[in-house]
Amino acid sequence: MTTWHWIRHGPTHQRNFTGWRDVPADLSDAAAIARLAAHLPQDALVVSSDLRRSIDTASAILAGRVRLAHEPALREFHFGTWDGVHFSDVSDRHPKLSRDYWEAPGDHTPPGGESWNDAAARVATVVRRIEAAHSGADIIAVAHFGVILTQVQAVLGLSAVDVLAHKIDPLSVTTLHPARGAAEVINHLP
Repeated sequence: MTTWHWIRHGPTHQRNFTGWRDVPADLSDAAAIARLAAHLPQDALVVSSDLRRSIDTASAILAGRVRLAHEPALREFHFGTWDGVHFSDVSDRHPKLSRDYWEAPGDHTPPGGESWNDAAARVATVVRRIEAAHSGADIIAVAHFGVILTQVQAVLGLSAVDVLAHKIDPLSVTTLHPARGAAEVINHLP
């Protein structure tokens, strides 16, 4: 049975929509990174999205683990023209669409971006491919808030609205056991 250890990349300190823009992570908290690396299984395989905030976080916790190729399909949601724009500005420009995007996630799509359902399907495809190639392995996947939520949704069978209530902090661990339908979220390591 494959076990996934989803890590949200280090903090970006962005106050805007941050999807496919390639912004760096703040990895200055060496103690938190060391605790995170020590918490994870040493024999796990490591994969990350191809955005540098995830790549750099994965490199910081690698600690001798085997690294798989970066996965573009593990990128954050594609927010289209909203990427880089403050949330209140998006709400002012697209009041109904921005409200629907968060209150009824599913098929609502930002201009030039992708919907929740599109992103979830994108991520599910790569997760199935990795599971098939590494059946029974522990996989550490360094990715993004939305990506991790799609996997919590899939494993626990939640609606998109319900899964949005989950808290996924930067440098947190969300361990998922898909075959058992179980999830454990650790937002603050000891």
